[in-house]
Amino acid sequence: MSEYYNPNRTRNLYSPTSTEPFKLSRSKIELFMKCPKCFYMDRRLGVGQPPGFPFALNSAVDSLLKKEFDIHRVGKTPHPLMKAYGLDMVPLQHEMMNEWRENFKGVQYHHKPTNFIMTGAVDDLWVDGEGEVVVVDYKSTSKTTKVNLDAEWQIGYKRQMEMYQWLLRQVGLKVSNTGYFVYCNGKTDRESFDAKLDFDIDLLPYTGDDSWVENTLLEIKKSLDGKIPKSASDCDFCNYRKAFQDIVKNNPDLY
Repeated sequence: MSEYYNPNRTRNLYSPTSTEPFKLSRSKIELFMKCPKCFYMDRRLGVGQPPGFPFALNSAVDSLLKKEFDIHRVGKTPHPLMKAYGLDMVPLQHEMMNEWRENFKGVQYHHKPTNFIMTGAVDDLWVDGEGEVVVVDYKSTSKTTKVNLDAEWQIGYKRQMEMYQWLLRQVGLKVSNTGYFVYCNGKTDRESFDAKLDFDIDLLPYTGDDSWVENTLLEIKKSLDGKIPKSASDCDFCNYRKAFQDIVKNNPDLY
């Protein structure tokens, strides 16, 4: 069996008859938004999508950025990036900061109408001069053009930030509608590698709207309590499964 994929998962599956709170991560909410059927197969039946391989370079950039911003967090000083963009901010100091950034823990909130425990691990939090908490997310790429948030697929990035804003508001923080993406773009216009990769770093503001979250949680609850929903029309996983099943059905002599 592949070390990356277990097709017979039995842990953390939703049961309509259970009274125990059900833990639901930010990434699984995004899966529901992309394809309700894939989400149901994963959280209700234990058949998840094959995982992607980890992006080690992206993880390295995230780790180094956290270390760098933590220096200014301890010193209560603005990071040079904040100064460069004219922002009156410093990294947030909070006793829960380390846990809020930890995968599989993160910010947690018990949503009583659905009995879900919502979770999401933030990359960073800053605080502005008005005392509002600012959600910050790190992104890494390598492209020849300037980074932006204009691509259709980046709606997932935006929902990610809005989910974090919603979670932090539920745990009692005063959160700014405006968050920031620290976007690191690896440069390729160099004559040689020399064991060094340089980045352009841009700070992209985004004004979030978390009004979709509450209704989405109720929709997820209704879906999990019911039968298997339809696939999203553009779901590559569902379309692959259908194409495979059609081939098997139409070519019985090959099996």
